Amino acid sequence: MEYAQLKPGRRFAPLRSLMYYSQRLVTRPSLRRMVVRALSAALRLRQGSGRELTAATPAEEAALFDLRRSGYAPLGKLLNSAQCDDIRAWLSDKLLIDRDHNRPGFTLAQRKEAVRVADYHLRDVISCPHILALANSPELLGLAARYMDCKPTISALGLRWSFPVTGDNSALQAFHRDSEDWRYLKVLVYLTDVDDGAGPHVYLHGSHLTRAPVRLRFYSDSEITGAHGADMLLTAVGKRGFCFAVDTAGIHKGTAPSLHPRLMLQIQYSLLPSYAYRYTPERYDGPLAFDPYVNRLLVRPGV
Repeated sequence: MEYAQLKPGRRFAPLRSLMYYSQRLVTRPSLRRMVVRALSAALRLRQGSGRELTAATPAEEAALFDLRRSGYAPLGKLLNSAQCDDIRAWLSDKLLIDRDHNRPGFTLAQRKEAVRVADYHLRDVISCPHILALANSPELLGLAARYMDCKPTISALGLRWSFPVTGDNSALQAFHRDSEDWRYLKVLVYLTDVDDGAGPHVYLHGSHLTRAPVRLRFYSDSEITGAHGADMLLTAVGKRGFCFAVDTAGIHKGTAPSLHPRLMLQIQYSLLPSYAYRYTPERYDGPLAFDPYVNRLLVRPGV
């Protein structure tokens, strides 16, 4: 999965650009809700509601309520310590990609001190133990289906390290909004213990319901707290395996770690593909049977 060329130039795709910017230009929340209802209805006719995946428990209904009202919902510890150990062990010799600078791939042990944020390649995420099973679990697919009112699409899947580095913070770790689709949510899972010194995720309560600017930008901490108050910021801390759902159309950031590195899994569910990306599904030869529609952008079954 790589970023698409959305502006004129080499490999520019006009239709993809139109699809991406059409949802960026509609900023009025009431109008966006109308479009979402129409898209959801069309997808239900073609693919079903997705609600048949699981009957919601009271805890899952509470999570859906929190997500709709706040934009953030804690989901508890969905991976146990042994599963987190399996993931860390499997990744130990896999190459990382520096998000801030163009440099050759490196393992975690080979990481240079200047590297602030680094990702694993999608093929390694797909093959990693427990990741696809969690992304396709009835609980998470059911939550996504209820939030979008149709069967969801997994439109992004990633494993990212964030490291404590002196100097200015990466732009990836400043307050911002995402603009991936008409409606989407991200499920984030800590694979290391995350406290205030390990770069917790911070979310501005209710900001997913507010009007976003056409031109997305970064916000300083003082700008956010001055306009909304520090008590409106929700900080996600937890032991490894802790999971939470966020609608990142709202204002959020992953705090830059100050003491300890953070490894985090991101699963993105959406109505449509994110037209900001070019998708090349990775072959999967494992034992998991998964819904081909839900996984079509990222995974193709082995032969």
